[in-house]
Amino acid sequence: QVELVESGGGLVQAGGSLRLSCAPSGGQEFTTYTMAWFRQAPGMEREFVVGISRDDSHTLDADSVKGRFTISRDSAKNTVYLQMNSLKPEDTGVYYCAADTGGVVRASRYAYLYWGQGTQVTVSS
Repeated sequence: QVELVESGGGLVQAGGSLRLSCAPSGGQEFTTYTMAWFRQAPGMEREFVVGISRDDSHTLDADSVKGRFTISRDSAKNTVYLQMNSLKPEDTGVYYCAADTGGVVRASRYAYLYWGQGTQVTVSS
C-alpha cells in the first residue's frame, strides 16, 4: 500500500505559475512506479493531465496542457513534481497524484492503483 501526499496548491492569477509536489507518506520508493497527475473540476470527470514512466524515459501530456505543464521526478528526494506555467482559469480543480506499477504512462485513471487526497488549484481571471 502506498499513501501519496500532494502539496503546493493554492490561488493564483491567470498567467501565473505553481509547482505541485507529491511524495509517499510512508517513505516508499517512488522509482518503481509510473506516476501521473490528474485533475477534477466541480461536476466534471477526473481527467489525466501528465505522466512520467517508471524509468523516466518518457512523459505523456494532455493536449490542454502541452507546453505549459511539466512533470518531473527527483529520486533523491523521492518526490514527483508538477510545474504549471501560464495558468488559465480552466486549469482550476483538485489535482491528484497517482501511482501505477506498470512501465508506461497510461491516461486512464483506472490504470492507477494509488492516489493522494488531492490539492486545490484555483486560477482567477
